[in-house]
Amino acid sequence: MLTSLEIHHFALIDRLRVEFSDGFNVFTGETGAGKSILIDSLGIVLGGRASVLYLRDGAEAYDIQAVFDLADAPAVTDALRELALDGEDDTLFLRRRVLASGKSQAFVNDRQVPVRVLSRLGSLLVDIHGQHENQFLLRPDAALSILDHYQAELGPARAAYAGAYEAYQATARELAYWQGKHLHQGDDLARLAADIKEIREARPKPGEDSELRERVRLLASHDKIMQALAAAHNLLEGEEGGVLDGLTEARKAIDQVSSYDASLETLSGSLDSAWQTVEDVRQNLADRLSSDENDQQALDEAQTRLDLLYHLKQKYGGSLEAVLAYAAKAEEEYHALEKLSDTIEKWAKKAEKDRAALQERADVLTALRKNAADRFCAAILPHIHDLAMPEGKVEIAFRRLPQCGRSGQDEAVFLFSANLGMKPQPLGKIASGGELSRFALAVKTVLLEKFGVPTMIFDEIDTGVGGVTAQKMAEKIALIAEKRQVLCVTHLPQIACFADRHLYISKAVEGGSTVSRVTPLDKEGQVDELMRMMSGTQRSESARSSAREMLEMAARFKARRARG
Repeated sequence: MLTSLEIHHFALIDRLRVEFSDGFNVFTGETGAGKSILIDSLGIVLGGRASVLYLRDGAEAYDIQAVFDLADAPAVTDALRELALDGEDDTLFLRRRVLASGKSQAFVNDRQVPVRVLSRLGSLLVDIHGQHENQFLLRPDAALSILDHYQAELGPARAAYAGAYEAYQATARELAYWQGKHLHQGDDLARLAADIKEIREARPKPGEDSELRERVRLLASHDKIMQALAAAHNLLEGEEGGVLDGLTEARKAIDQVSSYDASLETLSGSLDSAWQTVEDVRQNLADRLSSDENDQQALDEAQTRLDLLYHLKQKYGGSLEAVLAYAAKAEEEYHALEKLSDTIEKWAKKAEKDRAALQERADVLTALRKNAADRFCAAILPHIHDLAMPEGKVEIAFRRLPQCGRSGQDEAVFLFSANLGMKPQPLGKIASGGELSRFALAVKTVLLEKFGVPTMIFDEIDTGVGGVTAQKMAEKIALIAEKRQVLCVTHLPQIACFADRHLYISKAVEGGSTVSRVTPLDKEGQVDELMRMMSGTQRSESARSSAREMLEMAARFKARRARG
């Protein structure tokens, strides 16, 4: 669960640290005080899109750190171990720093990571449900998306369908390609024949161009090499005495006095060895010079061959390996074009076989989805009834598409009725804003029971509801908070009174700028805040009494739940 959130230089927040408890955490406060800013900051540290527009004036960067207790989060622990980011205990630190330049840095347990790592961990840690999430239910693909995640068997079925779909699409493209070739068969045959002939006549070999470049470089440097060899030869054996003559004279000089000093015989032997080594070098130089032929023809031939290979690479793929691969593919295509009717028939048969396999996968997917729809509607209906819609009905209507698409051959839409005697209609046409909010909460509750993450966030999910309906929503969220940590931004006292930890958000002016503050409320603070939420600025004993009654009602509900 989320244990704390620390924020620096973010929007209305200069410096702030908020502690959270398990169970039901509620944020309340005046409109614009910064309640949703806290949720926005949490979304960013969990890998969401980070905008520099949140940066406070004069700051170089904003920093957000979230700390989680992983005692009951095995999926997160496994992911950290896989990423080699696991720590020594069950505490996880996520941090995001966004600079004024727009650059972003992400850290897990003080180790820098790509932002996508935060996103992956965030999806396992927190589920954020904001007002826009309600609108997701109105999208054409919403029902199918929910069903595909609701029933576990649909995962493998979707993967199998996706594979069959890609196979069919690839075959259909190949068939269309060869069918299109029928119109230009003669031209294509002539073009391919010319390409194959050009490559065959050139007979390129892998790596040949590299060898030729080295040969051209050597031949082009011929004169410079010969001049250096001649100069070296003259230094070793010049007409007026060279290195060899000098070595001979040196040995003679030492030999004349070696009878006086026997150790000099060693030096004489060394000079003999040196003379022989230099003589070998001189002889090699003489051989190279005497056999020299300035082979301009060889240079021209090598350069011409290199130019030809360059032309082939430019035309057929950038490397001699690519040229040879093109030649092989061209020959294959040429033979296929020669038997175009047979080729088209072959691909048409394969397309029909792949289409039949795709249809089989689509039928399986449809059957599983309809089964999942029955189960999902049966699971969501009690929650719909709990949320002050006792006569509510939910169905999922399917329509078979004429062709298989990327996600199957189905369209599905939620049908809903909130009142007795009314036929279920498409959710987007019949549900009010409050009904849509309650429907979304019911969906979230069903999915939570099946999957769920340690922490759930509801950002003003209560839009458009009030009175008894608001109390029913509060009770439903309180039930979720028995199994998951819940953070909830609300304007309704009926929901706020159920808080296990009530955090009040306010604005103040400090140092010439506006900042947000977060104050944990004790029992009397809760009473005052509930009075404000119910009656505004009015403070009366009846309002205070109503606030206390609201807290007592929530306490009784929790006590009944605790007793089972």
